[in-house]
Amino acid sequence: MKKNLDHNDPAKNMNTKRGNGGEPHQRAEGDTQVLTTQQGVPISDNQNSLKAGDRGPTLLEDFALREKITHFDHERIPERVVHARGSAAHGYFELTESLAEYTTANILTETGKQTPVFTRFSTVAGNKGSKDTPRDVRGFSTKFYTDEGNWDLVANNMPIFFIQDAIKFPDLIHAVKPEPDRGFPQAASAHDTFWDFVSLTPETMHNVIWLMSDRALPRSFSMMEGFSIHSFRLINKEGKSTFVRFHWKPVAGVQSLIWDEAVKISGADPDYNRRDLFEAIEAGDYPEWQLGVQLFTEEEADKFPFDHLDATKLIPEETVPVKIIGKLVLNRYPDNFFAETEQVAFCPSHVPPGIDFSNDPLLQGRLFSYLDTQLSRLGSPNFAQIPINAPKCPFANNQKDGHMQMRVPKTRALYDPQSLDPERPRESEEKGFKSFDEQLDDGVKGRVRAESFADHYSQPRMFYRSQTPAEQAHIATAYTFELSKVDTPHVRTRMLGHLRQIDEELASRVAKALGMELPEPANAAAPVQDLALSEPLQTIGRTPKTLQGRMIGILVAEGSKHSEIKKFEEAAMKEGARVKIVAPNKEVALDDGTRIQADERVSGGPSVFFDAVVSIIMPDQAKKMAKDSATLDWFNDAYVHCKAIAYCGATDEFILSKLPVKKDAFVTPLAELDSFIDNAKQRLWEREPKVRDLA
Repeated sequence: MKKNLDHNDPAKNMNTKRGNGGEPHQRAEGDTQVLTTQQGVPISDNQNSLKAGDRGPTLLEDFALREKITHFDHERIPERVVHARGSAAHGYFELTESLAEYTTANILTETGKQTPVFTRFSTVAGNKGSKDTPRDVRGFSTKFYTDEGNWDLVANNMPIFFIQDAIKFPDLIHAVKPEPDRGFPQAASAHDTFWDFVSLTPETMHNVIWLMSDRALPRSFSMMEGFSIHSFRLINKEGKSTFVRFHWKPVAGVQSLIWDEAVKISGADPDYNRRDLFEAIEAGDYPEWQLGVQLFTEEEADKFPFDHLDATKLIPEETVPVKIIGKLVLNRYPDNFFAETEQVAFCPSHVPPGIDFSNDPLLQGRLFSYLDTQLSRLGSPNFAQIPINAPKCPFANNQKDGHMQMRVPKTRALYDPQSLDPERPRESEEKGFKSFDEQLDDGVKGRVRAESFADHYSQPRMFYRSQTPAEQAHIATAYTFELSKVDTPHVRTRMLGHLRQIDEELASRVAKALGMELPEPANAAAPVQDLALSEPLQTIGRTPKTLQGRMIGILVAEGSKHSEIKKFEEAAMKEGARVKIVAPNKEVALDDGTRIQADERVSGGPSVFFDAVVSIIMPDQAKKMAKDSATLDWFNDAYVHCKAIAYCGATDEFILSKLPVKKDAFVTPLAELDSFIDNAKQRLWEREPKVRDLA
């Protein structure tokens, strides 16, 4: 808790003078840095433009005004078409197990070495100014600054994608973005055009059911997985190829929000995940992931009951186990959001020697698309010279000129071969990037799709049936919510036909909740298989019982017991949680006279921000707070979101007694501190059907 508050204003010591209009002028003195123009010319007055007399017109000769306004007018660059809303951090990757048997890439062969990285998390559908907590796919992209050049592992928090061929990507994004004739909804798939498109495109069914699952509502960036989606190739020194899929596994475990929480958080704090990332790093609670790989040969891939080049298919961990080879730690927030988080440019085509591409048609299209996007957004083929994008290893080439060229080549020979400058860089057969010498079949060139891509329902069925009952209820409820926003009846009917192919019970639950009759099942282009269930596809069933990375909210008011607050705070922090103090006012005096600063006021810090809550208030304050709707919502939301609650006697008498809160095992008095700490590590999912209508 924040105490010993200092209300002294540093501005008083900043040599402030007042001008004729009373405006403040903070003047440099001593070693204070002097404000200048971009040309380094010192500025004498940053409060007033140059005028012809004190009430006369502003003069065009005021170069300081013109430069400042012109730069301001051009501060924005085009936002990303997708993944526009992002948050990022610096850190390092450390390899713990070498893959020298499979690849020559140093980043995957030199154990113990720490390679600097920059990782960006993002939502797909919303614009840059949208919210952190929509139902959406999340990007998880990492730039490794390796000593063999940059490697961009461009991943998502779901192991598959909506489409099989890159030519469909514009259609998918046009469908999910705000409808062009009305400009809404923002950052939402719950509308007609999205469901019209996916219901006419069966290949989307697998990613759609993941989108309807809890995976689409991550509790924090540090509690979501990342997947490369595509199969890549690793190439060893003999030129042998092994297929690989990359997995990021969060040390904190996979954890999600409840939909009702996500909706309320988006209004109370649109920056919820971004703030959590910033505060975790500031507190030294560094987010951490393990890097795992699924390795398999072409012969092994031929035995899969699906085509691994199909981006709508995952490889179950029971079929190909995930081998953990390293760890990612994010330990520094960007110094400047625009310069780093906004200007970072990820391209799947950025790979070091020893990593190569597969023939996945979606990946092949992305190899072109991302580079083309950077040229548009950042305005120049020299975007790689922006510091956040620049390699940290030596680099040299014969590229020249172009918009915003920063390098000054001191040579007359920017071509190859040449004989005028023996110091110029040359190709290296030994160190250079080599593509895999793939033996091509005698297939005829054409716009065709492999028959092995035709099964669109078996893996969605596997995913749904692998979930716990609580997760299945969330999926059915999500489909119900989304389709209830679709006004076109035949689109809803068409979608129910697809659900019947995935799982009959799922289709029945959604149809009943929508008040609709079940239509005929959709036509399947290939036989639907009952694949073996896969436990790693669960979230609730595999959520670790821990407080690491979680947030506890402690509600206090005037006169609250300092010793009791400290006891709960220390117990939570000992288990790895962070704690925030919530109060009716920004500052409160405790029972021993200590004056503390609350992190949040009750009206601005709802319980949806926290994983468990504690209330330590005195009777007079409890009586007063019981009349406040925000306080009542604070407790009621914590209860209906299946969280642990620790309460004092006054809270019980004057607040909980007014609410439909049952004293189950997760609602405990302050005296049961150990029980609360144990409960706070998870949710009581058995409570959910009692407090919420689920499909």
